[in-house]
Amino acid sequence: MEAVGKSTGKIILMGEHAVVYGQAAIAMPFSAVEIMATVRTEGQALAVTCEFYQGLVHQMPKIWESLKHAIRFSLYRIGAPTDPAIHITITSTIPAERGMGSSAAVAVAVARALFAYYKKDLSDSELWDIVQSSEKIAHGNPSGIDAATTSGTTPIYFKKDQPIQPLALHLDAFLVVADTGKTGNTLEAIADLAALLREKPEVYDHIRALGELTEGAREDLAFNRAELLGQKMSQAHCHLKELGVSDPSLDQLVEQAMNKGALGAKLTGGGRGGCMIALAKTEEVAQQLVAVLSQAGARQTWIQYLGE
Repeated sequence: MEAVGKSTGKIILMGEHAVVYGQAAIAMPFSAVEIMATVRTEGQALAVTCEFYQGLVHQMPKIWESLKHAIRFSLYRIGAPTDPAIHITITSTIPAERGMGSSAAVAVAVARALFAYYKKDLSDSELWDIVQSSEKIAHGNPSGIDAATTSGTTPIYFKKDQPIQPLALHLDAFLVVADTGKTGNTLEAIADLAALLREKPEVYDHIRALGELTEGAREDLAFNRAELLGQKMSQAHCHLKELGVSDPSLDQLVEQAMNKGALGAKLTGGGRGGCMIALAKTEEVAQQLVAVLSQAGARQTWIQYLGE
């Protein structure tokens, strides 16, 4: 017997870092990368195989506690035995520690696979509970953005302490994502930005500007205004650069993309490494951007169409 569960990656389109200070952010599922979990009847006890571990679940190192929790909590919600004779195989094309939601996506895929294996319905609210509880172990105080986007199919609009809202997406354009190959450092970037704001309160003008750009981008997505969205993306990168959360590897790829016809380009996620995104009007331009970004040192690149 075998069952499969899948999830996608996620991209923050606008609003990273500013969202910490009460401004809005827009994030979207990124289906160019995914995680697949396969559950099958095998062996004598609960075991898992993935890129970083192979063996019994109860012997997993503490560093993978969030994955162990997602498995255990899913079994608990299902009402299944705590140590069933099943094997969970996890494969992923989502690069870890690049701001693409890999830890949440693992929890989504595992929960879906286990519920399918036991032929149990998995409601959106139950999936949310499983993933968020796993994310609390991985990240301490998760916003819910990763849980919503890696399990969903539509972009979301998010503001601190407000309900997550689905967004209309009617954009005839292509999103290019490029991985610098450098592990991002979100916690360090957040801490440094907080210190900068304490030292220079006027820097908050950049936070406010990022919030205004996000609000405008929301309208651009709904009304197919790719050129205007691209302009806002580039403006956002300038503000993020001024806030000290970019780095040379990101700036170089952004510059290369803009020189080769991108409508706009910016870092995505926590910064200090990780990924950048660029907006292209046509698939031909998107392919050209992939070529130039790869030549400029991008470790991996992906393309996603943003229309229907």
